[in-house]
Amino acid sequence: MKEYTYSEKKDTRSGFGAGLLELGRQNPDVVGLCADLTGSMVMTHFKKEFPDRFFQVGIAEANMMGIAAGLATGGKIPFTGTFANFSTGRVYDQIRQSIAYSEKNVKICASHAGITLGEDGATHQMLEDIGMMRMLPGMTVIVPCDHNQTRAATLAIADHHGPVYLRFGRPKVPNFTNPDEKFQIGKAIVLNEGSDVSIFATGHMVWEALEAGKELFAKGITAEIINVHTIKPLDETAVIHSVQKTACVVTAEEHQVYGGLGDTIAQVLARKHPAPMELVAVNDRFGESGKPAELMKKYGLTASDIVTAANKVLSRKKSNGK
Repeated sequence: MKEYTYSEKKDTRSGFGAGLLELGRQNPDVVGLCADLTGSMVMTHFKKEFPDRFFQVGIAEANMMGIAAGLATGGKIPFTGTFANFSTGRVYDQIRQSIAYSEKNVKICASHAGITLGEDGATHQMLEDIGMMRMLPGMTVIVPCDHNQTRAATLAIADHHGPVYLRFGRPKVPNFTNPDEKFQIGKAIVLNEGSDVSIFATGHMVWEALEAGKELFAKGITAEIINVHTIKPLDETAVIHSVQKTACVVTAEEHQVYGGLGDTIAQVLARKHPAPMELVAVNDRFGESGKPAELMKKYGLTASDIVTAANKVLSRKKSNGK
């Protein structure tokens, strides 16, 4: 089993900020828009270096999406920045009508997603956004796992023509991916090969999946751990290939159990390769105020919860005679 280590923890929103600054230096068509959260979105450096390509719209997120659609119509590549709840729920009509329906080349970049937002509480802990964005025709949905991958994803979506939803967060998490690794939209990454159970994880849950893999390995169970950074389009080939080997599945995500990674993979398996499956996600609840690590534990989003799910699905596989 391959061991993954990290030298530091870094927030994924800073990866977005670093990537956006690089893009600004590479491509004069890249523009930034923010809804009064420039510092929180780590767009300050882009704003300072390219003041004529940065638009502070204030607390007017719907207007920001309309402006972004207009800039895209004029040939620019707009990156909008605000919190995930404001990037989706507050502006869903504008995204649907002005961006997705018209296939505008707008990059919707959303920070502070999930319960790891912590003390800000349920009103800001967006847990439905992946499902909302995934359902829009033509929308690409990306959830990178750490700082390095968020930076790489930010660079990659500028070269992709069409609307993109890029989701990241505020807490500092293990930064373990290769900083030089090129990001391939729609291409899942096998982090560890295994034959007993497939664990598909996205976002902050990728590291938890790796930790779960170590615990399972110590018990003689080899888990195939796959980083599904692109929810849509899903790498169906990677999913089917892994499940053909293992015959059972666990998914892990910092999102509602409905509409996210688990639902996406379940649809593929139901159509092409049915297998026992367990979903590690928030079980139809809103969040609450608390420290990120405590909330992850309370809502069942830790490595231990992935191990428990793996044991359940392995038991089901055994009862099926596989």
